[in-house]
Amino acid sequence: MRTRIKLGSLCSGIALALLSAAAFGQPAVKSPVVVNVTDVGGALALLQDAIESYQKKYPNVVSRFTFSKAPAPELPGKLKAMQSANRTDIDLVLGGLDILSAGIEQGLWTKVLPDHAKQFPNVLRNYLPAAGKMQELAHGEALAVVFMPAGPLVEYNPDKVKTPPSTPQELLAWCKANPNKFIYARPANSGPGRTFLMGLPYLLGDKNPKDPIKGWDKTWAYLKELGSCVEYYPTGTGIVMKELGEGSRDMTVTVTGWDINPRALGIVPKSYNVGQFKGMTWVNDTQYLMVPKGLSPEKLAVVLDLMEFLLKPEQQALTYDKGYFYPGPAVKNVPVTMAPKESQDVIREYGRPEYEGWIAKGPHAQPLGAKEMVDAFQKWDQEVGAQKTR
Repeated sequence: MRTRIKLGSLCSGIALALLSAAAFGQPAVKSPVVVNVTDVGGALALLQDAIESYQKKYPNVVSRFTFSKAPAPELPGKLKAMQSANRTDIDLVLGGLDILSAGIEQGLWTKVLPDHAKQFPNVLRNYLPAAGKMQELAHGEALAVVFMPAGPLVEYNPDKVKTPPSTPQELLAWCKANPNKFIYARPANSGPGRTFLMGLPYLLGDKNPKDPIKGWDKTWAYLKELGSCVEYYPTGTGIVMKELGEGSRDMTVTVTGWDINPRALGIVPKSYNVGQFKGMTWVNDTQYLMVPKGLSPEKLAVVLDLMEFLLKPEQQALTYDKGYFYPGPAVKNVPVTMAPKESQDVIREYGRPEYEGWIAKGPHAQPLGAKEMVDAFQKWDQEVGAQKTR
């Protein structure tokens, strides 16, 4: 009898705890879960503090987070294999348009909107206008979490480059006159690389900047010619910045965040400058939250709640970070004054006063759609980087 009473009390206690969690808007879990997060595009640098604060606030929901990193070209195959084996070793993916596009094409992501719209009231209206445009590219299969106007911009060593190029033609001429001193990374795994790739059709006056197969004749011809003075294409932007900072390269293409952050971290000298292409169109960039298919209902509820948490202004303010994805926040009403003091100090010291004017003046464009982006990456890999990527 006493055993039955104890068991009954225990069951009642668990039920009460689950009801209490649900009543306060938290996911109802039988016991705290481990959430496995994989970072593809570097957004973990912006989001890790915010993610871990979720566990501190809701220790009854999440016991801990694990974090791992994976290159964008390799993760789809890994996810596909897991899903085929009915395994769910990855619960949340942080990444850019490269992995988002590949995952959409291969059917890897859980449909977030409209399937789980109740979890995210007013989410679309809360986005900054430009970030809202980027959200459209997700087709409901991800949520934009950080935003950057991006580029493409030219970054250079002012001691070696006295007159920075302001047109693609001037960049090509400089590269030929200084072989192996210009570098950029494989676009399929580099934000600056893909921004350069997608910005060129606007700069060169190609027939259709949104159609890399039929509308980029000038861009593909230009990139092939530019390749004649590029020693190799690294597999990621980090390698580019290391070589630029060490002095083995004098120039690269960049975006706002990749200009500020490596200088703030001491990887690239603070004195290095950036230049703008004349008449450029800003190709904006975003990092997304993606949920692989196959999560249990309990785990899915937790991950969706975490995603909602990360879009709150208090957590968005943390994304100013050290300028990595400048400015960072994707939602409205998150001024830099909400950011931690350390972030404000970095932006003040390493930010560029000219960015505000450049960003305000120039036209802005969304990146390619999912299919078109995959097509562009494949064509670049086959026709431009085939023999030089390492």
